[in-house]
Amino acid sequence: MPENGSIKEPTTGTTGATPGTTGTTGTGTAGTGTTGTGTGTATALSQTAHDYGQKISEVASQAKDYVTDKVSVVGDKFKELQNADLGELAENAKEYARQKPGQALLISAAAGLLLGLIIRGRR
Repeated sequence: MPENGSIKEPTTGTTGATPGTTGTTGTGTAGTGTTGTGTGTATALSQTAHDYGQKISEVASQAKDYVTDKVSVVGDKFKELQNADLGELAENAKEYARQKPGQALLISAAAGLLLGLIIRGRR
């Protein structure tokens, strides 16, 4: 209370206060930004949600482009395999296994695992 006995009116908070709230400067709940109409908080949340929505949209677009490219490559390889001679494919596989035996073993193991999962899933 002031010395002259008058009541001092609260002033608008200036340190960390949310617009539209009143309180003493830098103290109390007005200084924390937790009181008021909540419009500022809702606007900030809306903006954040909008930003994340745009980021998700951009990543989804990039993923779509990546998958489209890979499907195109797989389609091209599939067409090559349809037109190739089986003897030639077997010879190419043998040559690849001679040059890179470790990688050929890993590819064979992965193919066997996938086939096993597919066959087991049908039972």
